[in-house]
Amino acid sequence: MSSLNETIWGVMPAAGIGSRMQIKTPKQYLKVAGKTVLEHSMSLLLDLPQLSKMVVCVSPHDAVFETLPNHPQVFSTQGGETRADSVLNGLRALDQAQHDDWVLVHDAARPCLPPLVLQRLVTELVGCDVSVAGGILALPAQDTLKQATLKPNLLKPSKLNECEADQVPYIAKTLDRSVVWQAQTPQMFRYGVLRESLEHCLQNNWVVTDEASALELNGHAVKLIEGSAQNIKITTQHDLKLAEFLLSQNC
Repeated sequence: MSSLNETIWGVMPAAGIGSRMQIKTPKQYLKVAGKTVLEHSMSLLLDLPQLSKMVVCVSPHDAVFETLPNHPQVFSTQGGETRADSVLNGLRALDQAQHDDWVLVHDAARPCLPPLVLQRLVTELVGCDVSVAGGILALPAQDTLKQATLKPNLLKPSKLNECEADQVPYIAKTLDRSVVWQAQTPQMFRYGVLRESLEHCLQNNWVVTDEASALELNGHAVKLIEGSAQNIKITTQHDLKLAEFLLSQNC
């Protein structure tokens, strides 16, 4: 519980299969720097003094989770087919949570989040008026960003045939990078607002790629709080090697 008497809960979606890793073991159960990716990510939230309890949303086919050490602040629930389904299941499992409590949602595949960055997110939001729905860690875009299309807009006649043009991405336009941020996790919201937003999106079959997008679709303002380049998401084998290096440096 926070010094301002606001309760913070944790939800960690961990039911994904990690298909882009092209291995049988889901990426959250791979070992890196002596622990599984999931254990590292769990520890980040558990080290937060303000955290009350955390629910980990796992696949019903995952027996691996049962091998993790017991922790009085952690319990598990069944994940869903999508990230939004898993997070919503996690929220429903937090039956003690109140409408205006805070919830931190963190990717199981982000084990390198610096603790000071996590604390920055919490400090920025805890104590805000209840009208503030929440915020997310994110990074301002550094590179020039291109919007892609499969239908090139060429000023001169193209030498490509239609088959080639349908398969190769082309630049549609250059985006203004000054207004583009790359979303990270944790994402932190009021419990009731997040739950209601996810439920409404799923009932209407709206596409939800992260928790912030659910709030956006329901008309809520979400703060952007600067994250860290070290807060990588493990997606490929290369990311796993980078995480090993970062964790060895006590990131």
